[in-house]
Parts: sequence; structure tokens; C-alpha cells
Amino acid sequence: MHIETLFYLFAAVTVFAALRVITSRNPLHAVLFLVLAFISCAGIWMLLEAEFLAIALVLVYVGAVMVLFLFVVMMLDINIEKLRLGFWRWLPVGLLLAGLIGVQMVWVLGAKETSAGMTAVKHAADYSNTKELGRLIYTDYVYPFELAAVLLLIAMIAAIALTLRKRRDTKRQNIGEQIKVRRQDRVRIVSVPSAHKAGTEKNPAALPNGHTAD
Repeated sequence: MHIETLFYLFAAVTVFAALRVITSRNPLHAVLFLVLAFISCAGIWMLLEAEFLAIALVLVYVGAVMVLFLFVVMMLDINIEKLRLGFWRWLPVGLLLAGLIGVQMVWVLGAKETSAGMTAVKHAADYSNTKELGRLIYTDYVYPFELAAVLLLIAMIAAIALTLRKRRDTKRQNIGEQIKVRRQDRVRIVSVPSAHKAGTEKNPAALPNGHTAD
């Protein structure tokens, strides 16, 4: 299959999955479509000979972050009916943000620097995409890289904090109190004969015909 055909195929799947992420009313379906969008983006990066970025996208985002989002969405017990009621109320805000993002994309992609005629240069035989990426990240873009790492850490902590909801009926164990307890304060198990055994020994149980059992 031709490379251009694969590119348009991956691009179409990415756009479709991204649209389904923002239009799906079920949060679980939205997360699954986001996974599909990431996998399609990884395919585009493979076509651009950025193998390390494609593998990192699949391993980090699809394999770790999206799994975390799935567990958080399933553990939050989200009320789907309330989300459907508030969908149309927040739709204008979403459209406004989408319009702003669209204007920014047109402004960036329509710049003279990006629209100038450029010719692709073939890489050398010993070119390493991973080595060149590491050099750029830890020299020219070290501060944006550290900022992105902090943002991911904050997102992970926030996702974990969302599951720590306090409930009145939650049962907990206080390890300190259990260690300090004395022997006389512990619960004692006492052997008490059952009512059936006591009735058998003192007053034999009566059968349905009125006779007593031997």
C-alpha cells in the first residue's frame, strides 16, 4: 500500500476518533476513542520515521495514562443521566473553545515560515532518531520537557485524588490503636451451647406426630 494512502487512512481515523471523544456522552466510550486516536497518531509517526515517538506514545499514553483514566472513570461511578442533562448547557462553551483552537491552528499553519517552499533532506545512514530527539530534549527544550513532566505528575495525582472520596459508612482500621490494645480489652470467644443441643439434652424435641424423639 502506498505511503500517502496510509497517511490519509491514519489521519481520517484520528480525526474521526477525536470527534467521537468530544461528542460521546458516555465517558468510557470517550476514553476508548481517545485510545484509538493515539494509536492512529502512532501510525502517522511511524510513516514519518519517528519510531521512538510512536512506541513511546503507545507505551506511555495508551498503555499507562489511558488505563489510569479507564480505572478512574469506572471507579468514580459517574451518573450518565446528569451528564446528558448538562451536555447542551455547556455546548456553547465547548464550541467557543473549539473556535479559538481552530483560529490558532489557522494562524500557526498559515505563517510564512511554515508555508515557504522546503525540500526534504534524506538522512545519513548512521542517523538515529532517538539520539537526535534526546539531544534536542535535553539541550534546547529541557525546560518545556520538565514542565510537561510536572504536568503529567499533577494529572496523575489528581486522578488518584478523585477516587479518595470520604464516606460516612467507610470502615477503617487504626493500626496504632490495635497495637496499643491490652489483653483484657480484647474480645473473648466463649463457647455457648446451641439451643437445639440444649433442647435435646434437657427436653427432647417433639416430632410432628406428637411423639418425642429418642
